[in-house]
Amino acid sequence: MSEKILVIDQGTTGTRVAIYDEEGKPVQGGWAYREHSQIFPKPGWVEHNPLEIWEKTLLCMKEVLDRSRIRAEEIAAIGVTNQRETVVVWDPRTGQPLYNAIVWQDRRTAPITDELRRGHFEQIYEKTGLVPDPYFSGSKIRWLLENIPGLRDKMSKGEAIFGTIDSWIIWNLTRGSPNTLTPDKGGAHVTDYSNASRTMLFNLRKLDWDPELLELLGGIDVESLPLPRPSSERDAYGYTGPEVNGVFNGKSVPVTGDAGDQQAALFGQVGFDEGDVKSTYGTGNFILLNTGKNIVKSKNNLLSTVFYSLEPGKATYALEGSIFITGAAIQWLRDGLKLIEVSPEIDPLAESTDDTGGLYFVPAFTGLGAPYWDPYARGLIIGITRGTSRKHIARAVIESIAYLTRDVIEAMEKDIGGRIRILKADGGAAKSNVLLQFQADILGVEVQRPLISETTSLGAAYLAGLAVGVWESLDEIRKLWRAERVFKPQMDAGRREKLYSGWRAAVKRSLGWAKEVPWAYGYE
Repeated sequence: MSEKILVIDQGTTGTRVAIYDEEGKPVQGGWAYREHSQIFPKPGWVEHNPLEIWEKTLLCMKEVLDRSRIRAEEIAAIGVTNQRETVVVWDPRTGQPLYNAIVWQDRRTAPITDELRRGHFEQIYEKTGLVPDPYFSGSKIRWLLENIPGLRDKMSKGEAIFGTIDSWIIWNLTRGSPNTLTPDKGGAHVTDYSNASRTMLFNLRKLDWDPELLELLGGIDVESLPLPRPSSERDAYGYTGPEVNGVFNGKSVPVTGDAGDQQAALFGQVGFDEGDVKSTYGTGNFILLNTGKNIVKSKNNLLSTVFYSLEPGKATYALEGSIFITGAAIQWLRDGLKLIEVSPEIDPLAESTDDTGGLYFVPAFTGLGAPYWDPYARGLIIGITRGTSRKHIARAVIESIAYLTRDVIEAMEKDIGGRIRILKADGGAAKSNVLLQFQADILGVEVQRPLISETTSLGAAYLAGLAVGVWESLDEIRKLWRAERVFKPQMDAGRREKLYSGWRAAVKRSLGWAKEVPWAYGYE
C-alpha cells in the first residue's frame, strides 16, 4: 500500500489541509481550505477564535479525505505547520480557550517591549536571536498574565497552558490518546524547536526554555509551556485520539512533523545548503537564509532562528527578515478600499500602467518589521497627484512588496559578506508574474518559482515523512524540486537605484507615526 502524508497548514487567514504522495506531489482532490474570522477589538489589536480554527481544521481534514478518496489506512503520518508567534491559552481539563488567540500581527504589547528594549535588549538578543518586539509570543503571554483575571492562579494550578498554534492543533489532534509525549496534559502539549525559537523565551544554543527569560516575561511557569522537540519526530509527538476518530475511521495516526510556516517553506524549497534563501509572499513576507550550524549575530536588524531539527539537541539555523504586511495589503485593496473585487484582479490592473506615476505605498498597517523594527510606523500613500488613478495604486501596492523584500535581502548580504544570486519565491502572492518580475528587477537577481507552489505545506510533509521512512534522506527530497518559471532582471541599474531611493524616502516618512498621535492607536 502506498503511503501518504496529511498536512495541516494553519495560516493567518485560514486553514489548508493537503495530502501528499511519495513523490512529494499533492494527490488528486487532496486539498481543502477554510478561512476563519479576523477579530480587531481595538486599533492595532488582532485576535482569532481558537475554537473556530480547530473546527475549520476538522472540516478540512474530513473534506480532503472525502474529496481525494484516500483511505485512513493510507495515511502514514500527519505534519503540522502554522502561523508563528500567535499565542493560545487554554484549560487542559476542558480544552476551552481562556482568551482569544493573540495574533502575531497584534501591537498591544508595544509598551512592554519598549521597556524590554531599554533594559534587556542585549540579553534577549544574545539568548534568542530576536529583538524585543510585539511580534513575538513572550510579550503576549505576559500581557495575558497581567490582564486576564485569575489566569496566573490557574497557571500555577496546571489549569492554564500556553502554546503557539501548532501546539493547539497537535493537542487537539491527540486529545484523549494515552500515546503522547505528555499524557498528563490531556493531549500532546508539544512544539518544535523552530516554533519555540519565535517566542522570545527559547535559548537558541541550549534548545530549551530559558529560566531567566520566563521570569522576565511575567514569571511564566515552564510546566505551562509545551515540550520542545525536533521538527521531525521519529517517536511521534502523539497519536490521533477520540476527538478525530470520525476523520480517520478509528485509526490512530502518528503526528511526526511540526515546523513554523516560514521554516517549513524553506524546507519545502529544499533549502538544505548553507546560503540557500527563499521569500514567502503570504499575508506578510518572510525571507529565510540557511546559515547551517552557525547562529549568525546580525548587525543589520535581522533575526537568528532555528530552521529545522531532525534529532534532539541539534538544529540547523537561519537568518530571517520578517515583513508584517505584504499580501494583506492586496486584501485591503479588495476589502477596505474595494478597488478590486477579487485578489487576482490586481495583476491586470497593475500591468495596465508601466509605472506608478511617482506613487509609493508603505504597508505599515501594524508597524514595520525587519530591518526597521518600528511598531509605531503606520501605512502611507505618498506622491499622489491629480493624475493618480486606481491602476497606479494597484501597482504601488505590488511594488511595495518587492521593495520590502529588497530591504531584507540587502541586510542579509551585509551580514554574510556576499551576494545572493538566486531567490526562490513561494506563497500565494508569488503567483503574480508582475510581482516576481519587478522583484527580479529591483533586486538585480534571478527569482525562481517552484512547480509546487504550496511549499509551506510540502515542507511539513517532508518533515513528517522523514520520521516514518516515506523519504530516507535530504538528498532524496532534494531531487524532487522543480522550477515552474524563472524571472531574470530586465531593468537597468540606474533606474533600479532611482526607484529604490524613492522607496527609502517614503519609508522614512512612515516611521514613528503612532508615537506622534498615540491616542489614535490605543496607546493613551
